[in-house]
Amino acid sequence: MFGGFTGFTRPLNTDMGEQVLNAVANQSIRHLFTSSEAIDVQIRCFPSSKLLQGSIDSFKMQGRNLVIRRDFHVEEMSFTTDAVSIDPASALSGQLRLKQPTQAVAQVILTEEGINKAFDADLVRQHLVNVEMEALTNLSGGEPVSFRDVHITLMPENQVHIGAKVDLPNRKDLPISLRSMIAVEKRRQIRFQNAEFDPEGVPDEGRSLSKIVSLAFAEVLDGMVDLDRFDLDGVMVRINRLETHGKKLVFTGYAQIDHFPGSR
Repeated sequence: MFGGFTGFTRPLNTDMGEQVLNAVANQSIRHLFTSSEAIDVQIRCFPSSKLLQGSIDSFKMQGRNLVIRRDFHVEEMSFTTDAVSIDPASALSGQLRLKQPTQAVAQVILTEEGINKAFDADLVRQHLVNVEMEALTNLSGGEPVSFRDVHITLMPENQVHIGAKVDLPNRKDLPISLRSMIAVEKRRQIRFQNAEFDPEGVPDEGRSLSKIVSLAFAEVLDGMVDLDRFDLDGVMVRINRLETHGKKLVFTGYAQIDHFPGSR
């Protein structure tokens, strides 16, 4: 999707100043993530004398198999900026400080597997347990309901299939099944739109009940994912577009970088 890591290979004659900045930036970026398989940071400046004034031509970061907040898996993430102004003295102390915030073109790729793992995270589970919904009052006897075993299947053209289970007073392990379109709102919220009940895999005797609960569950999911809950230290991501590609969900947009991690 990013063309792998080709094109980011450092030339043999990389200036020493760039090497120092690359090493410092790489270490700073790693602090954003709980773990990572690979992170590649490239800072370019020509001529190198501009570094003395803190002027950088471009900053690129590309990471693979990243984990955010211990539970959220990202297949790939990249930021690319144009000119950036830094405090040149900060690099000597092992940090990078921006003179002013900067924006970067951003791309984030999630896998279907990573998305489904996220439904087990506490930050997500708290929105699925003991949910009070007026639409289900008659079915639940007025008691809150909890959804579990959530599984999303990515489909072409930004469609998803969503399955889950719920317990009701008169029915345990009721299967939920629906299809929906996913879209972006306000550049930060993931919306589940045009939800429709999918009877496939739901026993005939439970379909009428499952349809009601499935459409109610779509309301629970709609707008639940807000990127503001996942902001990285000093980096705010905004989405302009999302697309499903096989078993991957690709977000493109921009990132506002206020400061490098740990540099305030």
